[in-house]
Amino acid sequence: MLVPKKNVSELFRPFEEIQKEIDKLFSEAFRGLDVRRGEYGMLIPEVDIYETDDAIFVEMEVPGIKKKDLEIKIEDGILTIKGEKSSEKDDKSRNYHLYERSYGMFQRAFRLPDSIDTTKVKAKYEDGVLKIELPKKEEVKKETVSVKVE
Repeated sequence: MLVPKKNVSELFRPFEEIQKEIDKLFSEAFRGLDVRRGEYGMLIPEVDIYETDDAIFVEMEVPGIKKKDLEIKIEDGILTIKGEKSSEKDDKSRNYHLYERSYGMFQRAFRLPDSIDTTKVKAKYEDGVLKIELPKKEEVKKETVSVKVE
C-alpha cells in the first residue's frame, strides 16, 4: 500500500499554528510594557561597550538628562552610572493628551577588568549620549605576537 506523499509545508503546518499561538500569547502579555523600563519603573538606558588596544569605551543613551543629574563612580572594580530624568508631568498648567516619554531613575553597573587605569578615566556628555573612556594600564596594552606553527 502506498502512502501519499505530503507537501513539506503541510508537514510543518501544525508547528506553525502553535508558533502563531505562542506569539499571540506573548504579544498580549507584554502589550503596553515599555521595554526601556526595568523593575519598579526604573529606566534602563541602552549601552554600547567596545574595546580598542588602548581603552574600553562605554556609550550610553541618556537623552533629556542634565549633566548635573548624572553620577559616575568606580569602586572595587565596578563602574556605576546613575541618573534621573525628571518628569514635566507635574506641571499643572499642562493638559496632556498623550504621555509616552519615559522618566525616572536609572542605575547601570559593569565589572571592569584589572587592566583599567582608573586614574585616567574620562567622561563626556554630548547630544544625549554619555561617553566614558576607560584607558588601559600601559603594561597591559595588547601586544601582537606571531606564533610559528611547527
